Amino acid sequence: MRRDRPAPYWLYGLHAVAAALGNPARRQRRLLTTEEGWARLAAHVPEAVALQAERVTPEAIARLLPPDAVHQGLALLVDPLSPPPLAEAIAASPGPVLVLDQVTDPRNVGAVLRSAAAFGAAAVIVQDRHAPGESGAMARAAAGALDRIPVLRAVNLARTLEALKEAGLFIVGLDTAADRTLASAGLEGRRLGLVLGAEDRGMRRLTRDGCDLLVRLPQSRAVASLNVSVAAAVALYAVQAARLEAEFDPAEMA
Repeated sequence: MRRDRPAPYWLYGLHAVAAALGNPARRQRRLLTTEEGWARLAAHVPEAVALQAERVTPEAIARLLPPDAVHQGLALLVDPLSPPPLAEAIAASPGPVLVLDQVTDPRNVGAVLRSAAAFGAAAVIVQDRHAPGESGAMARAAAGALDRIPVLRAVNLARTLEALKEAGLFIVGLDTAADRTLASAGLEGRRLGLVLGAEDRGMRRLTRDGCDLLVRLPQSRAVASLNVSVAAAVALYAVQAARLEAEFDPAEMA
């Protein structure tokens, strides 16, 4: 979906680095580890992979990364991933698809990816111009999910929602002002596209208009809204729990 190819960047931290090393679609350029970092990595990837590492000091890694980066003695220079076509991502997994409308914090996107991996989502779609590119911070927050869940970049979210509908997904937008809750909306058996807007602004009008249904998460009035990554986790859990309940056969427990 995106034509320009961003420059290589550094992944850091055990889970992000190990997941990238285990992803055959990820082009790796340079692996740096400290002695302790190498021991951590060797427990998670084949020894032949870990042996590719250049042994360096913690300070040498820290100089390559943002000041607040917690690298655990590991850094991997990689090219950004090339996302699959939308139809391919949908066909590869039966799970829901998450759509993020102008969510700009890379740590939030990373946290959403982590929840997407935990609850069986097929893909995460972000807006091309108003979403962060791949970065070490995003990968660190995703805890390896950046290399497991495809991230697709849509030039036009409204058209992408229509494409999801044509593929058989029912598009549900999360809106704190909606009349119905997600659990009471009667969505069992449907494959969903879940749309979430930025925490401060919510979904834009065109994105909201492209949804088949608006729902809210049941929450107290103590807070006005949830962080978008928390809302995504709660919504994905609710969808997963409903699916498992629908598939549950009491006879199997007898």
